[in-house]
Amino acid sequence: MIAGRRTYDTSVPWWGPTARPGEARLPVFVVSHGQPTEVPENGVYRFVDGIEAALAAAKEAAAAKGVTVMGGADIGQQYLRANLIDELSLHVVPVLFGSGTRMFEAVTDAHHPLELLSVVQGEKALHLRARIVR
Repeated sequence: MIAGRRTYDTSVPWWGPTARPGEARLPVFVVSHGQPTEVPENGVYRFVDGIEAALAAAKEAAAAKGVTVMGGADIGQQYLRANLIDELSLHVVPVLFGSGTRMFEAVTDAHHPLELLSVVQGEKALHLRARIVR
């Protein structure tokens, strides 16, 4: 998995050192210009400088499995602008936020069609998965 530094900073108090327990535990590559002074011991977090370095490290760790860029509009925008995203997983919840970073603002000037792969209506969210058509 790949996360941005803001996602790491705001989420690690809840995730703890392993982010996920048991077999779901995966390495998390945090895109950051520096490592925080305190990092959970025996954790899964690895700090890398730049989205390309994070993607290369995550692909190596994943072997034949896929890589997930998760959390954070800013990091998602960087990957979208660099055309390094193949699929989007969007989770739409019935909440309107008054502030924050918009996920798709200033990502591209062109239209990019999406191929809808799945739609799941959950109890509290709508889960969409789509492939970016190139």
